[in-house]
Amino acid sequence: MKRGTMTALAVLSLAAFLAGGCANKEVVKSEEPVVKAEPARAPEAPKAQTPQPAKPAQAEPTPAAEPIKQAEAQPAPAPAAENAFESIYFDFDKSDLRQDARDVLSKNAEILKNKPALKIQIAGNCDERGSAEYNLALGERRAKSAQQYLITLGVPADRLSVISYGKEKPAVDGHDEAAWAKNRRDEFVIMP
Repeated sequence: MKRGTMTALAVLSLAAFLAGGCANKEVVKSEEPVVKAEPARAPEAPKAQTPQPAKPAQAEPTPAAEPIKQAEAQPAPAPAAENAFESIYFDFDKSDLRQDARDVLSKNAEILKNKPALKIQIAGNCDERGSAEYNLALGERRAKSAQQYLITLGVPADRLSVISYGKEKPAVDGHDEAAWAKNRRDEFVIMP
């Protein structure tokens, strides 16, 4: 009887050890392409416009050059639209929407309703506390809470997608409550 019990305990211990070793593997979702090259283009447009004061002294080639510069500056409104979306924040270990988050989501919904061509990715983020797996799941719950609320406000579901970064992309480095509070968030990214 004791030999059978000892064998069973040894097998259970080995299984627990192997399962525990596998549980520490971090699950990382592949990053979807995010349009971040556009903010870098915005500074280029003013650089292209600075030579303009020197060109008016020349003859007629300037009117042809100005439409080209205006066309280069046209991609800049996309970052302005992206900056119009505010992030929302969550309490520790919660995915429930606070009243301040609902107010921000209402503003974001109005922007989406006024720009029917925009598609948004809601990125759920967490602070550094907790395991990678737990934070990925929590970030997804947070993003889905925001998605569901936007749908109830009249934004079509096919224009919204969610992704969780867990604790992989902190907004603020730090190991105190002030930093953690800024990292528990959903961000809204315009998709191409």
